[in-house]
Amino acid sequence: MPRLRIEGLCVQRDRRLVVDGASLALDAGEVVALVGPNGAGKSTLLKAALALVPAQAGRVLLDGADLLAMPARLRARRVAYVPQRSRLSAPMSVENVVGTGRFAQGGPLARRSAADQAAIAAALAAADAGHLAARPFNALSGGEQQRVLIARALATGAGTLLLDEPTAGLDIAHALALVALLRRLAGEGRAVLAVLHDLDEVRRAADRAVLLVAGRVRAEGPPAALFAGDALAEAFGVEAVPGAACGFRLVGGR
Repeated sequence: MPRLRIEGLCVQRDRRLVVDGASLALDAGEVVALVGPNGAGKSTLLKAALALVPAQAGRVLLDGADLLAMPARLRARRVAYVPQRSRLSAPMSVENVVGTGRFAQGGPLARRSAADQAAIAAALAAADAGHLAARPFNALSGGEQQRVLIARALATGAGTLLLDEPTAGLDIAHALALVALLRRLAGEGRAVLAVLHDLDEVRRAADRAVLLVAGRVRAEGPPAALFAGDALAEAFGVEAVPGAACGFRLVGGR
């Protein structure tokens, strides 16, 4: 049984079908990259899978149970989400922002336990954000904030992670480190679904890639196989360059 299964998900916004019957599966110990052109519905699909936006049809199963019907606290314990950016504007310390990832583990007014503190410290270290712990979150750069959001998701201890463009804003060293972290998390048995735009990152990070175009899943498979086929050219207007460092070029040499 897949850890996470999305079946026939449909999301309508402003009378437009943004996600159109999308289905995909995610196994424990696997990194799946969700790829597609701008406006394909990738972010909306992740949000709908976590009931952050309403879906008009379809279902989402976590270990066979209806994820959308779970109480929010239970859902937060089992699935962690990293958005593209945070709307947090209050001058909370980074440590406290990451600490919000532990709320689902205790009562609403529960004080942090030793286990909470250890989880927060480990998450900060994994995201290379430990040195930021005392700084106000809203004073950080975009890339630093992104690393804190990743740390917050890790602090939950959830076995399934959904990340929306987690490398956006990261410098090349931290982007490479995040790719390695995703692989390590999968090696520990977590299931990882990440929206990624850099197709070279997809090749390094993902076991499988799922191509979403106009809200529909058009193709999926190992990145090397998917990128060598016609689906990529049809979706992006690019083709793979065998042996090239950057790996891709515009179709027709444009």
